[in-house]
Amino acid sequence: MSDRQDVSGVWYGRWSAEHPAVAPGRFIALLEEEGGAVTGTITEPDAEGDEGVLRALVGGERAGADIAWVKQYDGAGRLAHAVRYDGSVNADATAIVGRWQLEGFTGSFTMHREKFDSADLDEAEELRIPLADL
Repeated sequence: MSDRQDVSGVWYGRWSAEHPAVAPGRFIALLEEEGGAVTGTITEPDAEGDEGVLRALVGGERAGADIAWVKQYDGAGRLAHAVRYDGSVNADATAIVGRWQLEGFTGSFTMHREKFDSADLDEAEELRIPLADL
């Protein structure tokens, strides 16, 4: 039986900070989960610099609905620090909500994704109209 809360896939997220000097941000996370271990990458716009995008590596774990990871910026852009994330995955693994922290700063985050099972994809394929019929 597969784990309905597996977080493998593409996630779209937003974070905000409690400190007024830290602007809110958005990101795309590509996560892979195997046996509860979570790895992946996060890419986000660099709203405060001229780097274009910032990239980070993710490493952590999920146990049931609880998930935690560390986002480590790769240092290629203007950031090279780590951020700790702790959150909860909803029952069908389409949303994660929680808190983040790094030295002196804290805030909240949300992540969402669409999730399809093979039956949904098979049905969509059956409904496709062949180009020859147009």
